[in-house]
Amino acid sequence: MKQLITILFIGLISFSVNAQAKIEFKTDTIDYGTIEKGSNGVRVFEFTNTGNEPLIISKVSSSCGCTIPKKPEEPILPGKTGQIEVKYDTNRVMPIRKTITVISNAETPTVALKIKGEVIDPSKVSLLEKKDKSIVQQ
Repeated sequence: MKQLITILFIGLISFSVNAQAKIEFKTDTIDYGTIEKGSNGVRVFEFTNTGNEPLIISKVSSSCGCTIPKKPEEPILPGKTGQIEVKYDTNRVMPIRKTITVISNAETPTVALKIKGEVIDPSKVSLLEKKDKSIVQQ
């Protein structure tokens, strides 16, 4: 009887180990490129649950208060896709180098996503840069 219980217990554990959610992102980095101050700072990371259990994203956080990520509230069923929306504050004129951390019940429970780019203020472009651009355009 003890052997039967042990075998059933091991079988259940091995079954539960194989049944897991898996998260696959289309890309783990979004490049904003060079954008102007005040531009639309919203971008989207798309992912798919390639596992065989519902994917539950429990937390999405940013390395800075200038970046606000938004996670899906509902579980993502196997084979379905979801999105994590990221809004960067483009009123900050500076290079963008931020990390978004995603925590879920997936096989890899913690995933780091990156955003990069540069926000410029076109009203503060130097005269040399304006002159160089006008020469190139002629």
